[in-house]
Amino acid sequence: GVPPENLKPGSIVFVAPGFDVPLNNHMAWWGYEHYASWRQPEGRDSNIEERMDHPVVHVAWFDAMAFCKWIGKRLPTEAEWEFASRGPENLPYTWGTEKMPDGKWNANIFQGSFPNSDTAVDGYRGTAPIGKFAPNPHGLYDMAGNVWEWCSDWYMPDYYKKSPAKNPTGPEESYDPNEPGVWKKVNRGGSYLCNDVYCSGYRPAMRMKTSPDTGIGHTGFRCVKSGPSPDEIAKILAERD
Repeated sequence: GVPPENLKPGSIVFVAPGFDVPLNNHMAWWGYEHYASWRQPEGRDSNIEERMDHPVVHVAWFDAMAFCKWIGKRLPTEAEWEFASRGPENLPYTWGTEKMPDGKWNANIFQGSFPNSDTAVDGYRGTAPIGKFAPNPHGLYDMAGNVWEWCSDWYMPDYYKKSPAKNPTGPEESYDPNEPGVWKKVNRGGSYLCNDVYCSGYRPAMRMKTSPDTGIGHTGFRCVKSGPSPDEIAKILAERD
């Protein structure tokens, strides 16, 4: 039922509406932009020439998986991602125990009146160059804010209430009560659009979900090194014991 003139390549781009909107209507600030892509984040007349040190965006889950396979790596599981974010001390924030140590934000998020006015108290509007905030205890940068990151897991709202206690690898199916029938993958970490009034996704505990064929202007990914599978690890431990 889509008009033929709208069947053009593109991706989902954030545009501040410029007036007050209800925060339960995300369509007010997201729109499909023809020709938007990782090379042209805001559409045909944009580029990444001055953003080569920024995280990639407009990459669907399938794209991220293909890249990881090509480079000999993989996407993290949701459990791996959260462990990497919290650090060995299981911190409530990726940078420590306080939300704003010394009164400063330690991540690139949205300050001000969402979705119209980002005051950029943290120093950035939109994506920030990688590594501008201190690393977490694991030595990882930007585990909070900047862009959401794809995980390998399917999304289920109650998975962790009944998942294995150690190294869960995610459910075999997906269910989103907001969109039944649309299978989704997990995103973690929050983005430059996370605001306390609307989204506190910069907290390691927060979960987001998106259909795997969707590219969007605040979602990217990071690779992890390929290693033994959970089954292989279990076999090694069993043989050791």
